[in-house]
Amino acid sequence: MKRLLILALAVVAVGCADLVAGRALGPSDVWRVLSGGGDPLARHIVLELRLPRTLVALGAGACLGLAGTVLQAALRNPLAGPEVTGVTPGAVLGAVAATGLGLAGWESPAAVVAAAMIGGFAGAGLLWLLAGREADDPVGTAVYGVLVSAVLSGLTAMVLLVAPGELGSVVQWLVGSTEGRVWDHWTLLWPWALLWALAAWTLAAPLTLLRCGDEQAAALGLRTGPARVAALVCAVALTAGAVAAVGALGFVGLLVPHLAFALFGAGLRVALPGAALLGAGVVCGADAAAQWLSRLLADMTDTDRLSVPTGALTTGVGAVLLLLVARRSREEGT
Repeated sequence: MKRLLILALAVVAVGCADLVAGRALGPSDVWRVLSGGGDPLARHIVLELRLPRTLVALGAGACLGLAGTVLQAALRNPLAGPEVTGVTPGAVLGAVAATGLGLAGWESPAAVVAAAMIGGFAGAGLLWLLAGREADDPVGTAVYGVLVSAVLSGLTAMVLLVAPGELGSVVQWLVGSTEGRVWDHWTLLWPWALLWALAAWTLAAPLTLLRCGDEQAAALGLRTGPARVAALVCAVALTAGAVAAVGALGFVGLLVPHLAFALFGAGLRVALPGAALLGAGVVCGADAAAQWLSRLLADMTDTDRLSVPTGALTTGVGAVLLLLVARRSREEGT
């Protein structure tokens, strides 16, 4: 519990850093607004633009951290994650396709969540069909997951090419971005995230048993099939909420569980809240870093049009960390 408290304080600090990372106002201006002062323009920037953006980053990060932890526990696969099991690419495809058909859009965020959920379930189901008997093999499942994710990403690109005029605004779903997030996004995200976070926590005991293996879990009286299905539904729902809010943020759901298990151990009752906090901190920190980097590039190029998307940082840094994790795992295995 002490580690959870320290981590929660660290996440609050990261959130404060994200609030002051924008271009227009400095830390003193932000503090003045939060203290009840500031001119109307400063109050609008902080309270209507920066604050909801920070909250959405925290909420989406928590969803992805939880989703990845639930997936890795349910599938007993350290390489499982929303990004490489077809869940995130499927959710993106669902959101983009629904927008192209005129069934969803930024003005109807609830429809985007529904479309993302359908796409996420379709991606996870396709992986399940392809993996078949190899579902218990982590490496085999990961290979099929990469294949499914590549196919779904290709389909998304095809949809974008068919209707570029209508879908140009949803390219951010492919990369992942917190830019332009307002209170409407947060109002939709937080009850969804809270509902499924509570559902994930109630699954902590079954997930802990599933991590021990199906035979051991069944011997202890757990119905492994329904428990795994419930866990997958929870993971897809959490991923869909995050994708609908910020798009596809690469490697967050894959790497955060490794950090959570390293810090909090195998007990899911503590590891799940830890994963939520870690995911929130990672995405919010990446958003702050992206804003600082955008400011640096703008100063170097004398232009205000450059904006580094948050997803570009999570994907780049996450890829490097994944290589390090894979290399360390190989060395430990030899």
